Amino acid sequence: MSISRICIALSLFVSFSLLISFSAAQTRGFSTKIYTWDSPGSPFYDPALTQTERFLRSIARSNARANRFRLDASTGSPKAPVFVDGGSYLMNISLGTPAVPIVAIADTGSDLIWTQCAPCTKCFTQKLPLYDPKKSSTFRVIPCNSTACPSDTQTVCTKDKKCGYAVRFGDGSYSNGLISTETITLESTGPRPVTLPKSIFGCGFDNNGTFSPNGTGIIGLGGGSESLVSQLGDQINGKFSYCLVPITLGDGTSTINFGKSAAVSGRGVVKTPLVKKKPDTYYYATLKGFTIGGQKVPFTTGNSTKNSTAVKEGNIILDSGTTLVYLPPDYVTKLESVIKKHTIPAPTPTLDSLKPFRLCYIAGSSFTPPKIIANWAGGDVELKSYHAFVEPMGGIICLAFVQSNDYSIYGNVAQRNFLIGYDTVGGTVSFKPADCTKA
Repeated sequence: MSISRICIALSLFVSFSLLISFSAAQTRGFSTKIYTWDSPGSPFYDPALTQTERFLRSIARSNARANRFRLDASTGSPKAPVFVDGGSYLMNISLGTPAVPIVAIADTGSDLIWTQCAPCTKCFTQKLPLYDPKKSSTFRVIPCNSTACPSDTQTVCTKDKKCGYAVRFGDGSYSNGLISTETITLESTGPRPVTLPKSIFGCGFDNNGTFSPNGTGIIGLGGGSESLVSQLGDQINGKFSYCLVPITLGDGTSTINFGKSAAVSGRGVVKTPLVKKKPDTYYYATLKGFTIGGQKVPFTTGNSTKNSTAVKEGNIILDSGTTLVYLPPDYVTKLESVIKKHTIPAPTPTLDSLKPFRLCYIAGSSFTPPKIIANWAGGDVELKSYHAFVEPMGGIICLAFVQSNDYSIYGNVAQRNFLIGYDTVGGTVSFKPADCTKA
């Protein structure tokens, strides 16, 4: 099974009456807003929830998501909101003709764009209306013999010779449906939105599991052929960027950019190579380690052989759809030891069990974490305390670096307030400190 289709993805939300062909704007870049689900800028903001409730919901989703890794133009730049859903970032698009809004997690760790479709034989609850392909004049089902029908282990041919898909997730969730083509509409910074005709997406008629009712499906920004980034192709020259607002700042709304408007440049930019590995969905980079309080902690595992202590190339995945930072157990233990050593005066530890967190303290004026720097192959990126520590509940502060025996994942908690640009053609990812509330 290709991992390229097993991660929650990115959706965009747009509703405009004036449309233009994307081919008319193919030389321009475009942007779309991103925002957290529970932020004031989100249309689904629930003021009755406490900050702790919002964060705990995001952690539950983050752990479920980490488990899934175990399976294998307009006159301006198009733009749409991305907003916070607890610890995740949702993106809006519209689908079909007439356009219907769909919402899902902004996900660099997934490829297939899919949404729940009517009529559902079995579907999870969602707040938005179901997309109904019968009501769209641009919906087309792909036959099995079409070159547009992907040839991988998740593609199936139905009894009536239609191209289908069957996605299975590590937590037991699933989606079954048809691979189809449809028009996707992206909001623009200019007076008109941009339409992407004949985009490949999955129309899910049988979906169930641990999906949030806030979302309708998945839109992938990964490196595979079916992702939004790949389908845009030469139009954006493999470039996109985003700036994720921390949960507690501003209205939670930030921006994702495509093409020329995705450039990351100027003072303070750190550029590190992307490493090509399988599956091609993921954006692999080389993390050399962390420097904590001036002490370097190389990202190595084991100590029995010379090779086991070397930093491996492409050892971590950059994933906007995962909240926390997941690292091998032995390396997390090393980091915890050094953090304890350099946190002076020593804060009061908590005895409460807050899985998956292991290093937690009672919040207070005495808690002053050491300076932490992420040492990438292309340079050093200094982290703020909110990049490395989170408050899962009132009065408790925990290290956001947790254990994983599978993939190492650099989640969005460590990406916030950075303008992060991906160049899949040039093979690099760039980090630039930024105030994402102003992006």
